[in-house]
Formats: sequence, C-alpha cells, structure tokens
Amino acid sequence: MRLTCPYVLLLLLIGNTIFAQAERLRTPLSFNDVDPRLTVRTTTGTFTGLQNPAHDNVREFRSIPYALPPLGERRWLPPSPLPASRTRHSYSRRFPPPCPQYESRNPTVWNSNITDFNIRLGAGQNHTAGASAQSSSEDCLHLAVWTPMNVTGDDRMAREERKGLPVVVFVPGGSFQVGGIDIPYQNPAQWVSRSQAHVGVVIPYRLNIFGFPNAAGLEASASISSSSPPYSTGGSKNLGLLDVRMGLEWVYTNIGAFGGDRDRILLWGQSAGGVLVDSLNYAYHDDVLASALFLQSGAAVANGAPEDMNGSNFTFVAKGLGCDFPEEPRAELDCMRQVPATLITNFIGRYQDNRTEPSILFRLRPDNVTIFDNYTERTEQGLVSEVPAIISLTANEQSSLIKYPRDDVAAGPNQTEVDRLTVEFVCLASNATDARVTAGLDTYRYQFAGNYSNLAVLPWMGAFHGIDVAFAMGTYGREFDQEKTRPGSVEEQRRVSEVLQDHLLAFAEDPHGGLRRLGWWPQTRRVWDEEGAMMLRFGSQDLGRVVANVSTREIDDACLRGTIYNHKP
Repeated sequence: MRLTCPYVLLLLLIGNTIFAQAERLRTPLSFNDVDPRLTVRTTTGTFTGLQNPAHDNVREFRSIPYALPPLGERRWLPPSPLPASRTRHSYSRRFPPPCPQYESRNPTVWNSNITDFNIRLGAGQNHTAGASAQSSSEDCLHLAVWTPMNVTGDDRMAREERKGLPVVVFVPGGSFQVGGIDIPYQNPAQWVSRSQAHVGVVIPYRLNIFGFPNAAGLEASASISSSSPPYSTGGSKNLGLLDVRMGLEWVYTNIGAFGGDRDRILLWGQSAGGVLVDSLNYAYHDDVLASALFLQSGAAVANGAPEDMNGSNFTFVAKGLGCDFPEEPRAELDCMRQVPATLITNFIGRYQDNRTEPSILFRLRPDNVTIFDNYTERTEQGLVSEVPAIISLTANEQSSLIKYPRDDVAAGPNQTEVDRLTVEFVCLASNATDARVTAGLDTYRYQFAGNYSNLAVLPWMGAFHGIDVAFAMGTYGREFDQEKTRPGSVEEQRRVSEVLQDHLLAFAEDPHGGLRRLGWWPQTRRVWDEEGAMMLRFGSQDLGRVVANVSTREIDDACLRGTIYNHKP
C-alpha cells in the first residue's frame, strides 16, 4: 500500500514523540519536571516516587537499590556498595523483583489459605506452582521507603532546626527461603498514613542458597585476588545478613533526605527477619545503627543447631546441576556461577518438595564473625549492643508452621503437638529475655492473642505466626467479610491495631522512655523468679480487652515449669 503524505507526517510525529519520551527517560530529571515532594536526592542518585494510590497523604519510593546487583562473579559474594552519584536519576514507582525463591507445590496454610502473606507472582502463576517464582530475579537488592506526603528533607529541617521523623525499618521473615517487599499484609502505607509521624522502610535480602550458600569454595579471608575470580567473603558466608547490614547502612546515610532521623531507627524483624536483626545486634554491637530493636517471633538464639558445616549441601546441588568438582571447590563455585538462577532454585525446591533424603537446607551458619553459637555467653560478656528491645510472640505460633493437615483441613493438626512446638518458641523468647535482663538491658515483651476469622481463616489457626505483622502494619482489614465477621470484631481489630501501632511508635520515638509513659515497663526479674514479671497481651480473648498487663508466668511456666500451655488466652 502506498502511504500518502498525511500518513507519513503522522508516522513521523508519532516516532518523534516516542523518541522524545525515551530520551527524556534517559536524561537526568530536573526537580522542576515533577512534583518536588516526590523527588529525593541521595548519595547514590535521585529518585522519583509516587503518591500512594490508596492513601494520598503518603508518598512511596518502591525500589531504591542499596547495593550493586549480585550477578555474575558477584553471585555468592558480600554485597558491593553502589558508587556515589549526584546525576543518576531513577523512577521508583514499581516494586522490585523479589530475590529468587521457590513456590512449593505442597499445600501449606501460607500458599493455600492466607496467600496475601506471600510475594505477588507473575501472571498465570499461583503459590502452589512447584516452580521458581516468575516475578523473582537476582537483581533484588532494592529497598522501599514510605513517608508522609508533606515531610521535608534534612537540608530544610536543619535550616528550621527541626529533627526528622523516627524511622521504622522492617526486615521480612520467611524461613530464609521466601519473602520480599511487595507482600500485601506487610505494606507500611496504612500505618504511615495514620501516624503521619514516622518513616517506613522495608529491606529484603538474598535467600536460600543465594543468601546462605556455605560453599566450600568461598573463603573467609578478607583478601580478594585480582588475577582470579573472587572467592573471598570478607569474613562471613552469611550473605543475606550482610545484605541487611548494607541496606541499613544506606538508610542510615540517606534517610535524612526523606525526612527521617537516623538517630531514631527502630530495626524490626519478624521470624527469620528477627533472627537477622538480633544477629546484627551481636555482630555489630559497637555500631548497630539502630536506637531500638523489635524482635517479632524471632531472635538470635532461635537460629538452632549448626548444620552442614562442611558445605556438603552446596556440593550436592552443584553435582546435580552438572558442576561435579568435589575436590576442586573453586572450580565448583565458578561452574555454579554460570548456572541460571531459575535452574538452581527449581532443583532445590523440587528436591525439597519430594521430601527426598538426605534433606538439604540453606540458612544461617555460625562463622564466629557474624553468627555465633554462644549468644548467652556473649551477652554476659557485653558483646551485644545496649539498645532496648521488644521481644514478642503470638499465642498459637506453630499452627501455621506445622505440617499442613491436607487429609482433614477442617479438623486441623494435632493441637497438643502444636502446643509442644509453640512452647519451644516460648522457651527461646524466655531465654533471650533472661540473658538480656541479666545483662541489664531494657527488654519489653508482649504476646499477641487476637483470633480473628478474616485472618485466621481456619478455626484452628488462632493467633498464628505472623498475624501481628498485619496489625502492626494496619493491613489486618484486607479480607473483611462483614457477614462472616463476629459482631464488634471490626471495631475491636481497629483498636488492637491502633494501640499496637501507638506503642511501637512511642518506642521508636523514645526507646528508653516512650513505653514507660504508656505503662509498659521493661522486664526486671529473671524468668525463674516466683513472682514473674509483667508483659503486655494484645487482643486478649478472655479479658475482652485490646491490651492487658499479664504475668510472664502465664506464658513462660509451660516452658520453665511444665504447666499446660494455653494457646487461646
């Protein structure tokens, strides 16, 4: 077909427009091009975020790199810092991909009943896919920031002699196997919208074999040969933990540009995230970069006994993927760096799905640099920061972690076994508290007991592991069904969430005095003390209160004295 002049002109116009738009995206953005409230300049570049679609008083920066992508030779090395830049510009309007992780085909509460506690997946994939998450990528070392819409950066605050807002940094859990930023129940926007008095941050980290490889080819020395591929980890093979530390360093350096106060950082980790946060509390006890800690269903003592100290799991995976160099660990590592991440993830995930023996697992390992096997002794020796901490549990921790009762989901698992395993959580929290109290460290405790059917969608779940994340973030109401929710529950949940948020914010604002002013006092007695100590219980069922003071003996005696554990207090 012959093109007439008007059509040619139209095509030229469209082409020029597309070219101009592409060129504009490549060009560093001027502060005059967009709402200046949505653009922030940091040491590593300038980022333009967006106004939160559901909360117009919140701005969010969904994807800010905090380290170089761990690709190629940087796979299985500590995170590398980004170069400084005053000219680089990026739009931060889409969440980054989560780190490589596997979507198990075996049913669990998480992938069958409460899927919004998981990362968002690519189109056409579900949470029982039996495959690597399509949305994941190794280029995943990006954090996200949420602030009140009208907060100002540190330059203006300095001129006006004002302090920045306290900062709440969240490190997600997921058994060191799954997790990320874009998880509906873990989104901080609602809390920031309600408080208008703090900045929220989420820091993800490498998972599974990519974050905790324990490969024999990696050396613990600090030197890296310039003539050969890098094999040194600079002292630790727990790379996921080093990721969190580097993300925290970026926050400490740059959060003032977002209106935050780097001297008031509440570092909060849930489950595996709590283990990482508390581990940083020991590994960097002289420079923890946080003024308060929140250890939610996880602490350093919960890491468990060391496993696979000789790196045999990595070698097993390498052999299965054609990298069979059992006597040449560096060659094994070089070969594995060439294998696509998806193949590695699928090999491990499908092996675990089949429940083949011997089992393989990649997680934190003691190295006496960042992870230790003597935390009680280190606490006694003062090798821990003096930062105040909250240690928390839920009342029915193991209901969502025990093997899924696929043969009779309605009946649920054996509650006696759930209680036995939950008491193990109680003992870990009790031991961590006791060590801190003995060392004279401010330590607060709470138990979350709220049992709400919009979250605990199966009657036997109760106050399951992770439910209090939704109440702290304010996302508890995502699945409200007014017809199925018991009368008064909606208002009760709102009050529980707001009171929990207010306590956490008071802690972030003033770690030493904020909670005392609300009537929440740190532990002062050893856990074996006959009188016990006082702790808080949120969402108490028998008292019908939003929050109540209870004796630690109500919880700890099941661990310390063998009493029957009450999973529905």
